[in-house]
Amino acid sequence: MESNQKQGGFFASIAAGFSSIGSAVHKSVNGVLGYEGLEVINPEGGTEDAEEEARRGRWRQEDRDSYWKMMQKHIGSDITSMVSLPVIIFEPMTMIQKMAELMEYCHLLDLADQCEDPQLRMVYATSWAISVYFAYQRTWKPFNPILGETYEMVNHGGITFISEQVSHHPPMSAGHAENEHFTYDVTSKVKTKFLGNSVDIYPLGRTKVTLKRDGVVLDLVPPPTKANNLIFGRIWVDSPGEMIMTNLTTNDKVVLYFQPCGWFGAGRYEVDGYVYNAQEEPKLLMTGKWNESMSYQPCDLDGEPLSGTELKEVWRVAPVPENDKFQYTHFAHKINSFDTAPKKLLASDSRLRPDRCALEKGDLSKASSEKSSLEERQRAEKRNREANEHQFTPRWFDLTDQVKSTPWGELEIYEYNGKYTEHRAVIDNSDCIEEADAKSIEFSPWQYSHLSVN
Repeated sequence: MESNQKQGGFFASIAAGFSSIGSAVHKSVNGVLGYEGLEVINPEGGTEDAEEEARRGRWRQEDRDSYWKMMQKHIGSDITSMVSLPVIIFEPMTMIQKMAELMEYCHLLDLADQCEDPQLRMVYATSWAISVYFAYQRTWKPFNPILGETYEMVNHGGITFISEQVSHHPPMSAGHAENEHFTYDVTSKVKTKFLGNSVDIYPLGRTKVTLKRDGVVLDLVPPPTKANNLIFGRIWVDSPGEMIMTNLTTNDKVVLYFQPCGWFGAGRYEVDGYVYNAQEEPKLLMTGKWNESMSYQPCDLDGEPLSGTELKEVWRVAPVPENDKFQYTHFAHKINSFDTAPKKLLASDSRLRPDRCALEKGDLSKASSEKSSLEERQRAEKRNREANEHQFTPRWFDLTDQVKSTPWGELEIYEYNGKYTEHRAVIDNSDCIEEADAKSIEFSPWQYSHLSVN
């Protein structure tokens, strides 16, 4: 497998072709006109891009200058929870809501569970993992969840989804989703490195999928992400590096390489790699673009396509709304909607956050003040908890003694404790609890006190 990965076979020639195109285009801007699909991107930012960002309402020049003065002292630091950022760069969604976006194409996991071919099963599962990157290219920042904040989702593909902010320092979230075909468990933690006009984001998370029919367990290691031109230029996101999905039951493995974006967009979005069997032999090649589609094709031991076979598409991005302010997909709008919420919503649900709601309505001033108020209440609650020697305990997830090693550090694991399923069964079947339409719940009573009650 080592030699195959170094040589690259079929994909090496593709990568070389795009590299030469990128070099040619780099010599002359006019060359862009000859290559369909290339997007003009200045990795280092530029004044013309800054003006475009201002037109989109992202930055006024005075805001940009003020933010730059504040952030200069943090260059080289992990800014995951150090800095309170201006609400103008936020989208009306929290990080634990964004976790649920991985469920948009969950039918691919249903297909993986039903698939008899072990390598094709990996194609379906890995395409599912790639599908969320279309949503991740949004350059707006989601809100950091308050400790104990939750998000619930139902009415999508038979799935029940629950996520919870289980730690504030360091920021960590846990999530669980389940339907008749699979269970999905994630402990999410990120490490960042602020570089001035960009930030590197390292996913110190653990994603585990269990396919129910055969009890197959899949483990995912995603590539890092880089957000470019945060202050000067047009913001864009790239995820160069390897994605590895391993079948812990059979030792089949998928190794995919996310091409880095070069000047003028050369290579952007491209993903290619192989499905390997337990003997580390390439069996299927995979290729595509993470913002568009993924396909597969049988290959020989050198990674070359088998004669008489052809690429077969396994996933394609769904149509998206045109000119959406936050570049939301239709599914992202569903995540924010009460249509995907259970009737008796937990009081700590992200939908009820007053700052998120104000931003969704376009009231930046109220969103900013509500965000500051929530952050201050969280700090006060922490001081009170420490003074009384109380320790916060998540409600729906338990801290285990497991520690997972990732390429970017160690991760303590939270596991779903099953209490949410029990809670929903009691709530949904109880005649003693007054039934209320979630749409009628006021946003203003969303208090931090709701979040610290276990």
